Amino acid sequence: MDRNIDVIVVGAGVVGLSAALALRARGRTVTVLDREGPAAGASAGNAGAFAFTDILPLASPGILRKAPKWLLDPLGPLSVPPAYALRIAPWMYRFWRACAPSRVAASTRAQTALMDLSKAELEPFLAATGLLAMLRKEGNLQVYETEAEFRASLPGWQARADHGIDFRHMDPEEMAEVQPGLSPRFIRGTFTPGWYSITDPKDYTLALAERLRTQGGEVTQGEVVALTPDDAGVTLTLADGQTRRAAQVVLAAGAHSHLLARGMGERIPLETERGYNTTLPGDAFDLRTQITFGGHGFVITRLASGIRVGGAVELGGLDLPPNFRRSEAMLKKAQSFLPGLRPTGGVQWMGFRPSLPDSLPAIGKARATSRVTYAFGHGHLGLTQSAGTARLVADLVTGTAPAIDMTPFSPQRF
Repeated sequence: MDRNIDVIVVGAGVVGLSAALALRARGRTVTVLDREGPAAGASAGNAGAFAFTDILPLASPGILRKAPKWLLDPLGPLSVPPAYALRIAPWMYRFWRACAPSRVAASTRAQTALMDLSKAELEPFLAATGLLAMLRKEGNLQVYETEAEFRASLPGWQARADHGIDFRHMDPEEMAEVQPGLSPRFIRGTFTPGWYSITDPKDYTLALAERLRTQGGEVTQGEVVALTPDDAGVTLTLADGQTRRAAQVVLAAGAHSHLLARGMGERIPLETERGYNTTLPGDAFDLRTQITFGGHGFVITRLASGIRVGGAVELGGLDLPPNFRRSEAMLKKAQSFLPGLRPTGGVQWMGFRPSLPDSLPAIGKARATSRVTYAFGHGHLGLTQSAGTARLVADLVTGTAPAIDMTPFSPQRF
């Protein structure tokens, strides 16, 4: 066992680093290993939002109604490349089953509990790490092109109202006060003031890594290819043949996590949502709040690094080459939706969102050993749920009663 290493965290994204800092705060010695280094994956290229009001799971009857139309457009909000369709079929079947009303109700309750915990933990976590100044509270504007689209959204807003989430439906004049420059094609909108964001997700994740180092933790590059637990600890085998050892391991390797779990005999149906975006220069548009174009599956966000246009879902796994025509399609739509937007000078990106078919992450102990704790599968909500997940991981590793019911997040629920 590495001398004085209590916990090795596999994965230096926002979830893994947040968990490492939470464990360090409880006195554990912590090392973080990542195949590429901090903020190399989805934690670098996301929309930067803490979407605490998104309590409704992606797996829902509403998505099932939209999916056939979306799938007809290879560059639309949801696509499955033909080369990957057969491979993802079992996951899609599980997703379809998770859309049953009773399952959606259960997933919503679990999602709500994790969102509430994550929101409660966020500002204390940021204050403890000295990063509170990176938090923004600029809200989110969801826009609609037709009355039918707006009416279809109302049950979801009622569910949020029942939970005490603040929002306001708007007409075009009210929308223009919040965000000037919208195309008149958007006839209704809903503004959610309690929608937070971070100045830049990559900067934030790199800052978490630096805070861990200053607190005595280690953050290093290394590709873990196998976890071998025994009665005394866990041995981690790296791609270069070296080994590391710790008393406990936290597996938070995002879209690659299920491969390591499989090596311990556990099959978890994790799939990869490939997300695309383009980050334009900061003066490309006078953006005052994050805008969600729900009918088109993407958002536009103001970050310290520029104006980011991105989202949508491509269920294409880890190995297919990027299809940056998807980024170009979203940017073209954004220019139409925001006529003053300058679409030049952008940087394209593609990343992997680790997603489970019921829209809930896997947080809990491995089947093979209590020395390995899973924390992956957050889909679009890794940043949003990072502080809450960190609290839960720290509870599990230290033997403390978790702050919420962990049953819905069990890695063995499938």
